[in-house]
Amino acid sequence: MSDLKAYLKSQQSLIDDSLNAFLPRTTERPRTIHQAMRYSVFAGGKRLRPILTLAAAEACGGEAENALRPACAVEIMHTYSLVHDDLPSMDDDDLRRGSPTNHVVFGDDVAILAGDALLSTSFEHCADGSTKAGVDPKTIVECIRRLGEAVGAVGLAGGQVMDLECEAKQGVTLDELTWIHTHKTAKLLEVSVATGALLGGANPRDVKQCETFANDIGIAFQVADDILDVTATSEALGKTAGKDLDADKTTYPKLMGLDGARAEAERLYQEAIDSVVPYGEAAIPLIAIAKYIVERKS
Repeated sequence: MSDLKAYLKSQQSLIDDSLNAFLPRTTERPRTIHQAMRYSVFAGGKRLRPILTLAAAEACGGEAENALRPACAVEIMHTYSLVHDDLPSMDDDDLRRGSPTNHVVFGDDVAILAGDALLSTSFEHCADGSTKAGVDPKTIVECIRRLGEAVGAVGLAGGQVMDLECEAKQGVTLDELTWIHTHKTAKLLEVSVATGALLGGANPRDVKQCETFANDIGIAFQVADDILDVTATSEALGKTAGKDLDADKTTYPKLMGLDGARAEAERLYQEAIDSVVPYGEAAIPLIAIAKYIVERKS
């Protein structure tokens, strides 16, 4: 793709407009929770997950417009996970995307409730938007089912629990680390791409190919994140750098070394693009986004 930056900016604008139109206004009661929800949703995220949803829909022969609301639902779900992940009882982060985290601004109680509200809003957004776009109700139900699974006990929540358990554990293996991030990180990227594929009219085989692509990119995303935690500054990241190292947390660089982690990210990227090469030019945005994920500096 000749101009990925322009493509990402255009898609981000499309997604932001949809999110802004749907989310409750801060002037509506109860104002505080609406303020907290919007604070984190519009905190400057890259929107990679919903952009992947739109790109997958088009790669599979569909219209991005039909996938827009479900794509935004994925972003709302992602935001919920960040709000809860930053809490003192979880990662205890005070900085996210260069700004104070939700619980720092609104308090732990409101942050928990705002996360809960974003979680339920995500399902509402997916169902409501897909219905209005004229999508087959069976496809809508499948997208909602996958979204729920991605953040549940066999998805993000399960990965987070194992991550917490491994914080105090010595000798965490590469297999255990990969299991954690397959569920904590890759599952939501996987559902992002699979949702787009389903809404683009993909057959089961193509959906599976897209899931393979997304799983590889999801793990590569985490490997890149772990590398940046070691090599980048807090200013560049928009969050506290070196925190994993200070906490002696098991990461890919810790287990594989920096060079080994970089090689692993590259291997995963190559596996990912191999999964979507059969789609030809239609897969160019997916491949470009995958490359960006692996090579990003923040």
